[in-house]
Amino acid sequence: MFREQWGRVLAALIGILGDFDLAEEAAQEAFTIAAERWPVDGEPANPGAWLLTTARNRALNRVRRDRTFAAKAPLLVPTEDAEEDVDATAFPDERLELIFTCCHPALDVDAQVALTLRTLGGLATDDIARAFLVREATMAQRLVRAKRKIRAAGIPFRVPSGDALPERLAAVLAVVYLIFNAGFGGRDEMTSEALWLGRALAELMPDEPEVHGLLAMMLLLDARREARIRNGDLVLLADQDRSLWDAEQIAHGRAVLDRALALHGRGPYVVQAAIASLHAEEPRDWGQIAALYGELGRLTGSPVVELNRAIAVAEERNPESGLEIIDRIPLEDYHYVHAARGELLRRLGRTAEARDAYGRALALVHDDGERRLLERKLQEL
Repeated sequence: MFREQWGRVLAALIGILGDFDLAEEAAQEAFTIAAERWPVDGEPANPGAWLLTTARNRALNRVRRDRTFAAKAPLLVPTEDAEEDVDATAFPDERLELIFTCCHPALDVDAQVALTLRTLGGLATDDIARAFLVREATMAQRLVRAKRKIRAAGIPFRVPSGDALPERLAAVLAVVYLIFNAGFGGRDEMTSEALWLGRALAELMPDEPEVHGLLAMMLLLDARREARIRNGDLVLLADQDRSLWDAEQIAHGRAVLDRALALHGRGPYVVQAAIASLHAEEPRDWGQIAALYGELGRLTGSPVVELNRAIAVAEERNPESGLEIIDRIPLEDYHYVHAARGELLRRLGRTAEARDAYGRALALVHDDGERRLLERKLQEL
């Protein structure tokens, strides 16, 4: 229930209170009370509304002890201190307001992404720190500074209108993309959250091709969810059982991609969606995939994209061509570089070098599923 309701409850509270810290503390208290009471009393008919009412009343108790009670108390409009269910239709869904607040241009992009992952996505600070490759204490301070800046600058809690929407879009899309990536590692509720946000953004901004590109990419990748894990182990794309893929969702993703292309979309999310669509075909057109990765690299300048292009080139031509590209990529601490080198060296029969590359990848990997996959690759050698 925490994973399903956290973002919605917190967004509603921030909309009421205008205070990130107070809202987060009150929401945490409400979920703690639920964890204690629901196993005894049973789950309420409307869990989200129950959590919001409980959190709102806990916030009122805190405000009463605060000197700003006179200014903030009227916003809460409680009926009683008891936790009562509110009508489901009265439970606001203000997650879009929250994501655009977190992505205000007064904050730097890293702070925008981190704050939204923390508040809307419910990710722990150490998870966000790992995504940013920084220490947990560093990330905690970054989050504190972002909240203070929102309060000091009086950043409004609302979806911007008119010309202000597009300039905020890049950061918003980056946030949704990272939330989806967090879910793609096995947290299905995060994937669902990212897909909800993608659909909501597509409805809010129907003429923005990159919005449709991101949604199409997520739909196409998520369609393979059931085939990615077998008996607890990660299954590579080439080895997946395609009968487990969600054909209806693939068709939906391609329809959304068509909408992005009809809007003359040529941005990085549209290109990534096109690549995902090609990966859903059999046989795969590796030449076209490699060309699209080349275009994506031109748009982003990302060495990670260049790694993906190298793999596609290896499939289209030969392992030597892919290895030549990989050896120029400046990502010594990125385990996927070493895993890809290990695979191509294995195909070339350079077993000792392949073993060394896989060993380097194992030393850098954090995910248990990926670790087991690399261990299997080493055992095969």
